[in-house]
Amino acid sequence: MATAKIIYGTAWKKERTAALVVSAVLHGFRAIDTACQPKHYREDLVGVALQTLQNEHGIKREDLFVQTKYTPIGGQDTSQPLPYDPETDIPTQIQASVQTSLSNLHTTYLDGLLLHSPLRTLSQTLTAWQTLVGLQDSGVVRKIGVSNTYDVSTLEALERDGGRRPDVVQNRWYEGNGWDNDVWTYCQEKHIQYQSFWTLSGSPTLLRHPSIRAICKAKGCTPAQALFRIAQLHGITPLSGTTNETHMDEDIAVEAISLDDVQDSVAEVLGYVRS
Repeated sequence: MATAKIIYGTAWKKERTAALVVSAVLHGFRAIDTACQPKHYREDLVGVALQTLQNEHGIKREDLFVQTKYTPIGGQDTSQPLPYDPETDIPTQIQASVQTSLSNLHTTYLDGLLLHSPLRTLSQTLTAWQTLVGLQDSGVVRKIGVSNTYDVSTLEALERDGGRRPDVVQNRWYEGNGWDNDVWTYCQEKHIQYQSFWTLSGSPTLLRHPSIRAICKAKGCTPAQALFRIAQLHGITPLSGTTNETHMDEDIAVEAISLDDVQDSVAEVLGYVRS
């Protein structure tokens, strides 16, 4: 399937996860992000949603992009059931996490698998990355990548020493980290899909920027739509975790918004985030 322009994020949805994923897909989303991390995600309920979509709405698994993550032990809540035995080595942990994800999601393959974060050392990160490379070569995983990786040198090491360039980087893109300019630029140069989270909630100042307001006035869109569209047109695939069906419709409508006639305002927004 074609690369999605926007992804539905399922973090912190808890027991509402299944219903919200079904709603998001029925409103037009075709890509879903989750993680094998019970602390913040109900991956099992994403699986319930996938079954509901196929059985009740005729939307097949292969019509959706489903992405999950291996979360190192430091990101897990050890008071909850873990998807792997933390006493085993890293490759074994990842293999077990993937098997848990396949079971949770009622699927035989993953469209995307990310390391939820770099591991404690670069050596451990490379070991984990090489395991993902093997999973991609086996066909169980189609795209591999990393999340919460804000150092370009780590991405360079994955390709140089880990054997393969990431297909995906998923990071916070917000005013608190200067919109992750170094990694964002690197991904554009290397043709890596850059997925953003905290795109709206982390950038209240940007959403109030006069140039965003000017775009909204000219195009009849919301500030969120204006920012998402600028992101899409400049190498970013935003995640949306909205629980509001109106906002779901607005998010899907973003791709059809043309900014050709407001390029001066777009340039001012980009100048602000690139400065």
